[in-house]
Amino acid sequence: MDIRVILPVEAETFVQSLETFSLKEVGSARWLKQHESIEKLNMQAILSASADDEFVKDLLVSHTKIHVLVHEMILIEVWKDNVFPILCRLQDFNPTHTFQLYMVLHHEGTIINLLETVMFHKESHEAADDSVLDLVEYCHRKLTLLASKASTAGVAACDPRNDMTEKAVSSIEELQTMRVALEFQISLKAVSVLRYITGHTESISVINRLLCTHNMPSILVQLITCCPWSRSKEGSVEKYINGSWQKIPDEDRFKIQKLDGQVWIALHNLLIKEDCHRKYNFNSFNKSQLLKLRGFLTEVVIDQLPFLLDLHRFLAHLAITRPAPPKKELVLEQIPEIRDQIVSENSGKWKAIAKHQIKGVFNLSESDLKMQARCLGQTYNISVMDMLLSGKPKCGSCGKEASKRCSRCQEAWYCNRECQVKHWPRHETLCMLMGGAKETTQTAQHS
Repeated sequence: MDIRVILPVEAETFVQSLETFSLKEVGSARWLKQHESIEKLNMQAILSASADDEFVKDLLVSHTKIHVLVHEMILIEVWKDNVFPILCRLQDFNPTHTFQLYMVLHHEGTIINLLETVMFHKESHEAADDSVLDLVEYCHRKLTLLASKASTAGVAACDPRNDMTEKAVSSIEELQTMRVALEFQISLKAVSVLRYITGHTESISVINRLLCTHNMPSILVQLITCCPWSRSKEGSVEKYINGSWQKIPDEDRFKIQKLDGQVWIALHNLLIKEDCHRKYNFNSFNKSQLLKLRGFLTEVVIDQLPFLLDLHRFLAHLAITRPAPPKKELVLEQIPEIRDQIVSENSGKWKAIAKHQIKGVFNLSESDLKMQARCLGQTYNISVMDMLLSGKPKCGSCGKEASKRCSRCQEAWYCNRECQVKHWPRHETLCMLMGGAKETTQTAQHS
C-alpha cells in the first residue's frame, strides 16, 4: 500500500525552500514553517525507504540541499548547548506553553533521522560535498558523548518519565529531562550516519579526520565494549531498539541488533579498506585498544556477520606484528567550518539571544499559538504517525506500556485513568491547543 505524507510536487517545493537560519531566528514563525516542512520530508523519506521511488532523497541530492540540513542540525546543537541553558536559568522566563521549545529541541533529532535515511546512498554523500567534514565532526561529538562514562551511567534515564512518577516537575524541568532523552536518541542515529560515511568516503580529508584527528576506531571499540544501547534490568537484558527499551528473550541475547552491526561495519571499513589502513597509526595504545575486539568476535557474531572474518584475521595478524607507522605526507586538509562559524558569530551574545527569544519568539499570543497548533496537527497526522512508530506506545505519566489515548488531542497515551489525571496539569495546555486545532480543521473540511 502506497501511503504518502506529501506528493513529489509538494516535496520539491519544500526542498527548494530549505534555507539556513541565524541563531536568533530559531523558534520564529518562519523557522517553524521550515521545521514543519522537514518533519514532512522526514516522514515521507521513512515511508519511501523500502520503495523504489525515494523522491525525497532524489530531490535533496538534485537541489544540493543536504548541506543546509547539516547546517540547521548543527545550529540547533549550538542553541541547545549555549542558549537553552540560559533560558532555563532566567528568572523572567516562566512559559505557560512549552511545545514551541519542545519543537526546537526535537528539530535536531528530526534532521539526523532524515540524514540517516538519505545518507545510506552514495549519491547523498557526494551531494553533501564539504559538509561531510562537518557531519564527521558532529558524529564524533555524539559518539564521544555516547561512549563516555557519564553517558553510559545515564542510559537508564533516557526515558524522560523515569523520574516523574512520584513528583511533580515544572515545564522547564520536563524539557531539560526531555533534552537528555533526545540527546541519547540522536547519538544512536549518529552511529548509523558515521557508518555510511565510512562506507562511501574516498576523501583524503575525511579519512584523515576520522583516523588521525579523532581516532574513530578507538571510540568505536569503546562503544563495542560498553554497549550503551544494552542494559540489564531485573535479571533481564534490554536493548534500545527503534526508540524504546525492549526486553530481549533469552534465545535472542546473542543476536546482533542493528546498532551493533553498524559499529562493526564502521570498524571494518576503517581498518580493512586499503586507503584507511595505510593512514592509521597502529601505535601501542591503538593496537591494545583494537585487540580488545578479539574477545567480542566470537563464532556466533561472525556467523551473523560473515564479513567480520576479515577483521578477525587482521586482528590475529596485528597481535603478532608491529605495523610500520604511517608515512608522513604533505596534505592540504580541509577543515569543518559550520559549528565554528556559528559559535564565532554569536560568541558573547548567548544571553542577549536568550532574552530576545523570550520577548519575541517564545512569547506568542493565544491566537498565534492556536495557529501553530493547527499547523502541527496537520503535520503530525495520527494515522501516518502510527505507521512510523515502532513498538507499543508509552504512558505519558509513568512510561509504562499504554493502551488508552487522550480522546481530544489524540497525542498523549496513558496506561490508566489515574495516570491521565496525574499528567493533566502538564498536558492541559497542549491538549487544548492541539484538540482545538483538530476540531477547527475537521469543521473546515466538512463545511
